Amino acid sequence: MNKVLRVGIAGLGTVGASVVRLLHTQASDLAARTGRAIAVTGVSARDPGRNRGVDLSGVDFFADPVALARSEDIDLFVELIGGDEGAARKSVTGALEAGKSVVTANKALLAKHGLELARLAEETHAALAFEGAVAGGIPIVKTLREGLAGNRVARVYGILNGTCNYILSRMELEGLSFAECLADAQMLGYAEADPTFDIGGFDTAHKLAILASLAFGVKLDADTIAIEGIQHISLADIEAAAELGFRIKLLGVAQRTGHGVEQRVHPTMVPLSSPIAQVMGVTNAVTVDADAVNELTLVGPGAGGMATASAVVADIADIARGIRSAPFGLPVAHLVNAEKSPMQRHEGGYYIRLAARNHIGAAGAIATRMAERGISLESIVQRRKLYGDSGADDSVVPVVLVTYATTEASVRDALAAIVADGHIAEKPQVIRIERE
Repeated sequence: MNKVLRVGIAGLGTVGASVVRLLHTQASDLAARTGRAIAVTGVSARDPGRNRGVDLSGVDFFADPVALARSEDIDLFVELIGGDEGAARKSVTGALEAGKSVVTANKALLAKHGLELARLAEETHAALAFEGAVAGGIPIVKTLREGLAGNRVARVYGILNGTCNYILSRMELEGLSFAECLADAQMLGYAEADPTFDIGGFDTAHKLAILASLAFGVKLDADTIAIEGIQHISLADIEAAAELGFRIKLLGVAQRTGHGVEQRVHPTMVPLSSPIAQVMGVTNAVTVDADAVNELTLVGPGAGGMATASAVVADIADIARGIRSAPFGLPVAHLVNAEKSPMQRHEGGYYIRLAARNHIGAAGAIATRMAERGISLESIVQRRKLYGDSGADDSVVPVVLVTYATTEASVRDALAAIVADGHIAEKPQVIRIERE
């Protein structure tokens, strides 16, 4: 058997402690699978005296994670600190500069500095692995980088944030408002006190940038992603979606188009018959459309100590075996720029909810404005009331439109004309439709 792989872990929170636990409980199996023993020999954490429920006897403690990263007493550095700057960036950079392989679950660090770190890993012949950075325990990084290496990917999309999926699921299943579900998510620890990063779609965008690089060979650039959150989704939208045969999910979508790779994060209506529509609660799911396998969907826990630790330990095992894959599937020099594809170019179906003024000809005038922009309507429904509407105000009637495939620019232009005509009383609600 080869010599012991000595591992240093920076960050002993829920995930870090779970990694230590898995390496202990699976020690014999890991040694058999990789051909060498794996041992935690150094750790770094803010509070050295805190009881984390794992045995750290005989393990060296480092107050400075950068010192741990550069220590000659470790072979592999595991970064579980979090954040895109500070100790996380300095320690990962330090380890790679010292020629030590790195495992991280830090999607924010990768989204911002992934290219720089991958280039450094190439220069020092070190591994940079990050399965735990996207979709928790779902092995989507290895699937795209290695399992589907013989495929040309057309589209990758998925539910990449458990907090948003939990909120949308509760709204649908229990008829609760967005505010009520968000408060519950915060109470249960699914959402932070400031939930903007999750509900605004930014967490999903960081993960999507990583998936797009792996799937399409583009450079990571979260700034090229069009982002919308779920904070404006109402119970009226949830009910209308169900009646139309859809379910609303916050999706991250990256796909090849005639004008480059389109990357977008937004609430989406997906057919109830699709696998991704069945994914409820805090669970994540990723679907890959590729030429050889057609459609492949992976579903599993997107967060949590043991789920993410499972992905981290899988990366550690690969490095113990001597596997050194290009972090993003291709050498950095072969990655191409990810040009921003304006949402105005996006083509697809749309759900549009309007608060139409209740006067004769309003619905017809709305349909006319759509037709003037070449937008074909699959359905137009004028309702007396949608779930969540209050009072008995007959001056405004909900109108729900579903379009056939059209462009974002056409939809926005038509809605601007409808607003100018004075036919609606509130800002239109627009949700894109992602069909199978």
